[in-house]
Amino acid sequence: MATNPTDVRQNYYSVAEYFALEHAGDARYEYWDGDIYCMSGGSRAHGTISGNVFFALRLGLRGGPCAAFTADTAIWTPALPPYRYPDVSAACGELQFKHVRGLDALVNPALIVEVLSPSTAARDSEEKFAAYQQIETFRDYLLIAQDEPRVTYYARRAAGVWERRDLTDPAAALTLEAIGCVLGLRDIYEGLTFSA
Repeated sequence: MATNPTDVRQNYYSVAEYFALEHAGDARYEYWDGDIYCMSGGSRAHGTISGNVFFALRLGLRGGPCAAFTADTAIWTPALPPYRYPDVSAACGELQFKHVRGLDALVNPALIVEVLSPSTAARDSEEKFAAYQQIETFRDYLLIAQDEPRVTYYARRAAGVWERRDLTDPAAALTLEAIGCVLGLRDIYEGLTFSA
């Protein structure tokens, strides 16, 4: 039986090869079952949104028990080893890190934020979300579109049920319950304009 050429993996990278690449320079990479994806770079909108969210959270959390982190902070994902690089994250209380091959990965995030790109949107909504859900402290998940004002907010409720809320009104704001911080869409999309 012939195989479809599109079904055949062109390359398979070992975890050791992944770590060698991770430590070779300043770029960030994620390992996905033998494939390696660069997480550095991105569009201007992606960078603007990530920066806006981090800045708003940093200000909103100042002086409290929670702290915000940029995309340079990896999140330890035991269900999808070794770790992921979300665009923004936050943790509360005593910060816990796991030392993985020279990198400190955050173990106890309460909030994880992903800015969606065409190449990562499905993975962020499905595989990554499923892996993040295995983290006991993880309570809030934001998926932020970069081509229009659209935010999907998931909050973990009792018995591990995730409640979804979609926001598209630029004047809307949401309370991130896990970290006790309010985040408005105007803050998220500051500096960007969208065609009608």
